[in-house]
Amino acid sequence: MKIDLNADVAEGCGQDDKLLTIVSSANVSCGLHAGSYAEMLATLKLAKQHNVRVGAHPGLDDKENFGRVQQDLDEDGYRALISYQLGATKAVCDMVSVTLDYVKPHGALYNQAAVDKDLADIVVSEIKRFDPSLKIMGLSGGHLVKAAKAHDMQVISEVFADRNYENDGSLVSRTKDNALITDPKEASRHALEMITEGVVTSVDGKKVPVEAQSICLHGDSEHAVAFAKSIKEQLQQQGIEISA
Repeated sequence: MKIDLNADVAEGCGQDDKLLTIVSSANVSCGLHAGSYAEMLATLKLAKQHNVRVGAHPGLDDKENFGRVQQDLDEDGYRALISYQLGATKAVCDMVSVTLDYVKPHGALYNQAAVDKDLADIVVSEIKRFDPSLKIMGLSGGHLVKAAKAHDMQVISEVFADRNYENDGSLVSRTKDNALITDPKEASRHALEMITEGVVTSVDGKKVPVEAQSICLHGDSEHAVAFAKSIKEQLQQQGIEISA
């Protein structure tokens, strides 16, 4: 059994050098919600050094809130937001001879596209216009994944080791105290259930179906590296290979 392990990087959190020795895929910030072109360049060089798959991680233009506060743009606004960031990321990837393999929206944009069918279609169609060979990573069961399949785009269905779930398969809002899982052992149990059983236990105890092709670990917490290392070791102990 194999599973991809991804992390959000190039966000200025100072841990990318260590995270990229652990994960198999890197969601590289495109510079609007966090980070900069310099962070992107340094991170892409590290990804190449460690043979880590690279994805673009476009977010809302809102560094003050780390791209985690919802915005309501018109269609052209969303399309420009996506294309601007993909263009910048692809250019720096080409500069260091790294392949841009997939796109995973960040934060509020990711969560909005998971529940808003129209927005999901806009995001996917703009990615497809930019480069139809790009894969799209999105929340298992969410509208972004459904839209990607409808557009005949390759899909990476994602689950979260360090986030709790609601009964409908959505992530518990970060505004709630129980949004995050902070115990690595609990996160590993959480991940193993999703990988081996195809379900996740919600905060209310409901078994919710999920498709786990990639597991996300957030790179912006102070314990991110230890957390990632612990989960990877525990998955490997269960005979699960970490592979993009």
